[in-house]
Amino acid sequence: MQRVETLFFNLATEECPFFLQSGEPLSPAVLAYEMYGALNAARDNAILVFHALSGSQHAAGFNPSVPGVGDRWTEEIHAGWWDEFIGPGRGLDTDAFCVICVNYLGGCYGSTGPGSIDPRTGRPYGPRFPQMTIADIVDSQLALLDHLGIGVLHAALGASLGGLLALSLATRSPERVRTVIPFATGVRTTPLQRLHNLEQVCAIEADPDFRGGAYYEGRPPTRGLALARMIGHKTFVSLGAMEERARSEVVRRDDTLAWYQLRSPLESYMLHQGRKFVQRFDANTYLRILDAWNRFDLPRESIATDLVALFQRCRRQTYLVFTIDSDACFYPEEQAELMEVLKKAGVGATRITVHSDKGHDSFLLEPHLYRPFLRAVLQS
Repeated sequence: MQRVETLFFNLATEECPFFLQSGEPLSPAVLAYEMYGALNAARDNAILVFHALSGSQHAAGFNPSVPGVGDRWTEEIHAGWWDEFIGPGRGLDTDAFCVICVNYLGGCYGSTGPGSIDPRTGRPYGPRFPQMTIADIVDSQLALLDHLGIGVLHAALGASLGGLLALSLATRSPERVRTVIPFATGVRTTPLQRLHNLEQVCAIEADPDFRGGAYYEGRPPTRGLALARMIGHKTFVSLGAMEERARSEVVRRDDTLAWYQLRSPLESYMLHQGRKFVQRFDANTYLRILDAWNRFDLPRESIATDLVALFQRCRRQTYLVFTIDSDACFYPEEQAELMEVLKKAGVGATRITVHSDKGHDSFLLEPHLYRPFLRAVLQS
């Protein structure tokens, strides 16, 4: 596995702040990003990948450390989360393309976020870190593209929450991208997603160690964040795949439970997922991203009357939409709605349904199901 390193872009300085959609300035601010492959002379072979909710800029290769991230950069994430998709001859072929992935503004893997130092106080921002929108995250990455001299992307793609960002970029800046590839995503935040996200917010906020988000100098809200991850995780993996994974779990007493005794490997598996997650992620970052997801409104953020009018801006783009038939996070009906909107707007689009027993996480685990279609649309 090729060794890679995280790079940093100064998004904002005290003299030149980055303004959020709310009008609030953020300065200074940096973005952490990685690049795989090389930009050509025309700088028109770039592919921008948006990671999912708890992902990072480290999409491919081997990266054992990131400056400033510390112990949160656990061994589990030293290998790129999409390594089987990105590289020579793979779905995102680095012999032909330069692939870029950026840690979200507000993130916890090197980009400025709630755990970063607020220059006004000399302490972590914590609850003072401003509220963000999906559009804010996209705009910060467009600023990076400007810095790199990339006027038009060959493609923008993202899975799950990352798919919402890909659609935001495509509709708000249609002149900046040719091909758009959303995996397992939709055009709106559904009522079920809002409720799942609210449950996760409540889990974190109910942890006494959360302290309103001001926990960096004390004990972090590990119980609340672990519970939030468990709530979310059950929508990422199909029940069949979850039970299969849990078979090797040893059922043991859990010291976080006072009365209840674990009775099945599945219960042990879910608790293990929660404990593992809190070692590598920040609760305030999790809340900021969930909030941006719950407030996502594509027409409003793009200043359009409705979705069809919005996507009429995208008639020069090509879309490849992936559905996972066992997805319980972004159900297939959501991609069907996207395709109907694209059709009404006169945008060329192809939809591929991936048949998998892995659920939503198929886009992470089964590159062979996606590779032929990615290569075909990217090389056309």
